[in-house]
Amino acid sequence: MNLSDSRTAGYQSEGTITPLARLSAAEAVFNAIRGDIESGRVAVSAKLSSEAALAQQYGVSRSVVREALRSCNALGLTVTRTGKGTFVVANQVANDLVLGQFSARDLTEARPHIEIPAAGLAAERRSAEDLDTLRSMVASMAVESDPEAWVTLDSSFHAAIARASGNKVFESVVADIRDALAHQSETLNLVTDRQLASDHEHQRILQAIEAGNAADARAAMSEHLHAVGVALDSILSE
Repeated sequence: MNLSDSRTAGYQSEGTITPLARLSAAEAVFNAIRGDIESGRVAVSAKLSSEAALAQQYGVSRSVVREALRSCNALGLTVTRTGKGTFVVANQVANDLVLGQFSARDLTEARPHIEIPAAGLAAERRSAEDLDTLRSMVASMAVESDPEAWVTLDSSFHAAIARASGNKVFESVVADIRDALAHQSETLNLVTDRQLASDHEHQRILQAIEAGNAADARAAMSEHLHAVGVALDSILSE
């Protein structure tokens, strides 16, 4: 069962070829593992094969397997215990995503109160250096093909906006949730294929900040956060 690290047309399961759309390798591995769990082929309480074994089984790198397993963990299907492995804890998606010390609901409830006003202030207060940083991040995300690198840039972009706001509270709060933002983006990109849409939304946020238009910056951030919320709802309502 070889999915390769780029694109795949299908994977073999129990002697049959299961067609797959043109997916990233991590998305294909995630879908395969999730399908096995939700169908009951892998039972609740069962231990998944090791990262090395899964990498060999699917013909991908261990980093691809880790990405897929992080999303299984975030959906509440599995839990990874250091030194012991990854275990199945549920056969259906939880009613919230687990993103380290925060949940998706925590982020959804808090972010509009922090990042929307921060974007407005960034439009009013950003320095030339802030703009250079934001432009570089948006340009890098637009051409980044590595999912892990992209989510790092994504969380850095939001942190940079908070920093550009000149408000130390906003900057500190976004810094605190930065890892959770990265985990959430990783899962949304894998499950709902949101990376390209996010790139466009980030561009609109940047354009408003560049123009010094606080109202447009707040509106663009609000639209982005709303789209993220819709994507989350689509996962949690499955």
